[in-house]
Amino acid sequence: MAALISPHGSDALNPLYVAEPGRNAALSEQAETLPSITLSSAAASNAVMMAAGYFNPLTGYMNKEDALSVAENMHTKSGLFWPTPVLCLLEKAPAIGPGQRIALRDPNVDGNPILAVMTVDAVETFTEDEFTMMTQKVFGTTDPNHPGVADFTSQGRIALSGRIQVLNYSYFPVDFPNTFRTAVEIRQDIEKNGWSKVVAFQTRNRFSQYPDGFR
Repeated sequence: MAALISPHGSDALNPLYVAEPGRNAALSEQAETLPSITLSSAAASNAVMMAAGYFNPLTGYMNKEDALSVAENMHTKSGLFWPTPVLCLLEKAPAIGPGQRIALRDPNVDGNPILAVMTVDAVETFTEDEFTMMTQKVFGTTDPNHPGVADFTSQGRIALSGRIQVLNYSYFPVDFPNTFRTAVEIRQDIEKNGWSKVVAFQTRNRFSQYPDGFR
């Protein structure tokens, strides 16, 4: 069997989950002492995707310049192909600045536990024209009746960007124990099973079991 192709954008997969137990425990303890914000559900999901390696080679949430570039021509300013902005949007600007470390709390788990730690690069505001352009490019419409548009436009116009270190996978392993896999695990499964041809697909609805015989 031929070796697997390289991950998108890099020679090696770079999941942002802090996998080493000692480092994870130490960072988790430290995170409790940091200023914190509670993410939107979309931003939390983005963190999990980066943690699992699905959004390789991103190292964190995009800044305004990269987000607008991706919306306009599906490439970051550095030239990396990327189809949609990966953002941490807020309704109100937090009292934080570049270089500061903050804890990111999970809105999807009871008690809002800490999901990740961010080193802030920038806190920036989209104009309404910029946000409208981005919405149109991503969803093909600005109709507020579109569920994706309604969710996206409700998250705020302030973009918090920076590198993240992710401490857990939120509710995904608990709610989807038979289907949730990281990119690392999927690549390991492909190699273990000796598969030479693999079809990737994105379901329209939530995770479900593989149909019998699909694999």
